[in-house]
Amino acid sequence: MPRKLEITVDYNKCVGNAMCEQYAPNTFGLNEERQSYVKDPEGDPEELIIEAATNCPVSAIKITDADTGEVVFEETMF
Repeated sequence: MPRKLEITVDYNKCVGNAMCEQYAPNTFGLNEERQSYVKDPEGDPEELIIEAATNCPVSAIKITDADTGEVVFEETMF
């Protein structure tokens, strides 16, 4: 059984590049401000969600295990 993920998008960083939507289209969408949002955290396989976060050009996506709080993916820009 796949683990439940908690996915957050930092709107202070997101520039609306939509890379996440291309990699995991069932998980991410764009809102009226053309910023990414999580429409369904279980919409795509975990591998695609992590790939979407990895390819975010401004490192705006953080993924944690919803049950344990363990950070699955978080990248910071320097």
